Amino acid sequence: MPEYLYTARTPDGKLKKDRLRVKDEKELEEFLKNQNLILTSSKEVKKTSIFSFEKINNAISRVSVVQKMFFTQNLAVMIRTGFSLALALDTLAKQTANKQFRGVIEEIKLDVENGISFSIALSRHPKVFSQLFINMIAAGESSGKLDEVLKNLTNQMKKDHALLSKVRAALMYPSVVVVAMIGIGVVMMITVIPQITSIYSTNSAALPLPTMIIIGISNLLIHQGIFIVIGLILLVIAFIRFKKTEKGKRIWHTFLIKLPVFGTIIKKINIARFTRTLSSLLKTDIPIVQTLQIISKTLGNSLYTDSMLQASNEVKKGVSIVKTLQEKPKLFPPVVTQMLAVGEESGTLDSISDEIANFFEEDVDQTAAGLSSIIEPILMLIIGGVVAVMALAILMPMYGLVQQI
Repeated sequence: MPEYLYTARTPDGKLKKDRLRVKDEKELEEFLKNQNLILTSSKEVKKTSIFSFEKINNAISRVSVVQKMFFTQNLAVMIRTGFSLALALDTLAKQTANKQFRGVIEEIKLDVENGISFSIALSRHPKVFSQLFINMIAAGESSGKLDEVLKNLTNQMKKDHALLSKVRAALMYPSVVVVAMIGIGVVMMITVIPQITSIYSTNSAALPLPTMIIIGISNLLIHQGIFIVIGLILLVIAFIRFKKTEKGKRIWHTFLIKLPVFGTIIKKINIARFTRTLSSLLKTDIPIVQTLQIISKTLGNSLYTDSMLQASNEVKKGVSIVKTLQEKPKLFPPVVTQMLAVGEESGTLDSISDEIANFFEEDVDQTAAGLSSIIEPILMLIIGGVVAVMALAILMPMYGLVQQI
């Protein structure tokens, strides 16, 4: 990704010079526009630091949320107690166990020491820090409340991480059971079923349909198993590629949101994330239009993402957020829009959004806690049904042979 040396004009007419790593000048201009800066000139420059952004970013497959929480929490404490930003970053780099993340922090420290703003330095590592993170830091820098913003970021990441962790934990048990069931079924079809059904090959009597189906599946897995595996791999690859397209993502997310139980959880998670992020951003100086654009990039479902982008466009025209969301009652239930309407009218939208987020996070927590008790009997019925069908398919011909004797 190229690096640009630019000059921009601030709202009060002053000129500001800085560096930023972006894809092209158009993205540079858009980023500065979001920071209330007007680009006056720019020039692509070569990297002069001892670190290579490409090497660092390519080496990072993922920096965990826990590591970023540790970073923001400790950075907030250090700044609040009087540490300079560069010294705080240097201390945190030495305490970070992840070598790649340590390299990123050291790179940010060098940029800060060279006079680059903290938010701009963070923006040069988009694989580590999200746009929400960067924009909130920028707002904290401009308002002089960086420690408070870092504290809010830490709280938001903690709650978001806890919410998703509980849902993943609830889904772990049924996932393991389903995978084990499929694995055991395949092993039985390949090893056990052929030995049991081999006694029927010497008998000329017609086999029941369930038995013929079981034998057919067993023969298919034994003789064409490699082709089935290859076909499944190709199918998974095709599905992943299709899901990455805009149309595929929309179809998949629409399907997920309509699923029983899971669709409801997905809706609640997205509403909780939307209101939590809205509450955090409203406490900063970020304009509401930009706030909605940032929120759109934090939501996991494309239907909610599109809703946020549409709301930002409507707000530009003078339409309230609530009125736009009310047009999508399947995504935003009346209880959400009514509470947001109260917040808009009373000027307490940030606190109301926080309360909505707490409500839905607790709701998801309770649903996730009871998810295993809902799924377990369903899984038991499915397993019992499969076992019963296989047992009948094997025993029915034996019963016929006994009758012939």
